[in-house]
Amino acid sequence: MPKCDAVFEGGGVKGIGLVGAVSAIEKAGFKFVNLAGTSAGAIVASLLAVGYTGDEIGKILHKLNYNDFRDETFLDKLGLPGKALNAAFYLGIYKGDFFEKWLGELLKAKNKTTFGDIQMADASAEKYRYKFQAIASDITDKRLMVLPGDLRDYGLDPDTFPIAKAVRMSMSIPMFFEPIALADTQGKLHYIVDGGVLSNYPIWLLDDGTSDPQWPTFGFKLSEFEPRNLKGPDNSGKPGILGFLEEIVGTMLDAHDNYHISTSHGDYDRTISIPTSIEIANSTKKIGTTDFGITPEESDALFNNGVAAAQQFLSTWNFDLWKKKYRQG
Repeated sequence: MPKCDAVFEGGGVKGIGLVGAVSAIEKAGFKFVNLAGTSAGAIVASLLAVGYTGDEIGKILHKLNYNDFRDETFLDKLGLPGKALNAAFYLGIYKGDFFEKWLGELLKAKNKTTFGDIQMADASAEKYRYKFQAIASDITDKRLMVLPGDLRDYGLDPDTFPIAKAVRMSMSIPMFFEPIALADTQGKLHYIVDGGVLSNYPIWLLDDGTSDPQWPTFGFKLSEFEPRNLKGPDNSGKPGILGFLEEIVGTMLDAHDNYHISTSHGDYDRTISIPTSIEIANSTKKIGTTDFGITPEESDALFNNGVAAAQQFLSTWNFDLWKKKYRQG
């Protein structure tokens, strides 16, 4: 069985497409070794790390009502003014507690709830000590966090830290979900938000730096892109204050990595690009990061996009040629 590492891009609800691609990669015979992701990508990677398969995750998401992630407070029920007050007082519209509990129960079902439960006994380096890593952003210190390793900088033991809490930190879309407040050993509070603020597609994270890696790292990206060109303008913005906020967040999460991947040797050739536009009732619809009202039919279509994208990728993938071109050339 061939091995591979996998890095998953963030993308909120669009993460369903990641699961379809995972399912196809698994059916092709690949076994995941090291896993990493941001936001929705961290959700998928964490579930794979504790033993779920792509098909199992797909069934879980098919039954999920994404609107439950909008765990509203009393203020939220007052409409837009209430949501604005929530954002002002708590730095986010939604609490995020439902998500953390939901993911925690799934991890508990596999008896793997802390990072100590997913240590790699045969890790070749410290960076591979844990089977799964998540990206988060410390907006207090303005730094990127790789979890769980960077928790040591805050006086926390990575082995005992809950995986669900780390993923909750990684998927805290600014202003939509309340940030996680993390106190360091000096008592200073750090506010942790979505890792996509600094790296929504951390394809660089699992590279071993050698000219002859033992197995490939596949990237799973939720967007259509043209190799070696920066992303062009997108004129599909939504009206209103919430649409404006979503556009700001979307730009923030995408811009950095769109530049990074365009200048990184070999990244495009090892990336599975998953379209986020689907065909429903003879019309095309683009699924957005915060489209929590997505229907089961739309979810299935996005999952199938991932399956097709992975199958297309595998039809041309050749690891030896990739190494020769990008690592040994």
